Amino acid sequence: MPVVRYFASARAAAGLSEEVVPAGTLGELRAALVERHGDRIAPVLRVASFLVDGVVWRDAEAPLPRDGTVDVLPPFAGG
Repeated sequence: MPVVRYFASARAAAGLSEEVVPAGTLGELRAALVERHGDRIAPVLRVASFLVDGVVWRDAEAPLPRDGTVDVLPPFAGG
């Protein structure tokens, strides 16, 4: 099961910095996160980027690595 790590507004919406979420694809993961955290995380997930084991992941149907790490990175400004 992937470990999901949250950053910035994703962390605030989830209310925690990381958790283990059973999901086989990014699409399944997004649905599971909305089910767990509800309306407060849904808008963040719509605009977030996802890194899987450090690699940008855009394909919602590609299988996630079984013991991978998924970083949820919402857009943020600064620098």
